[in-house]
Amino acid sequence: MARRSSLDQIRENVKGYIGEKVRLKANKGRKRTTVREGVLENAYPSIFVVKINGGYNSIRRVSYSYSDILTETVEVVICKEEKKIQIC
Repeated sequence: MARRSSLDQIRENVKGYIGEKVRLKANKGRKRTTVREGVLENAYPSIFVVKINGGYNSIRRVSYSYSDILTETVEVVICKEEKKIQIC
């Protein structure tokens, strides 16, 4: 099981980039990955939310847990700095 301090560290890293443009690379299983860009909208105690412009004037919001970053199911890269959010 993941250590609590690791998840807290990831949560604090994510909170520091609220409002920034990010690139998400999500592993959808069976060798399928999706890459999307959006804005890190909010960080809650268990999840964080990214707002994605879906085209045709539609906006989607996707949420991921901090354990998704820990297990590398989701890779979050800050576009401005090209910095990956992870455990230091």
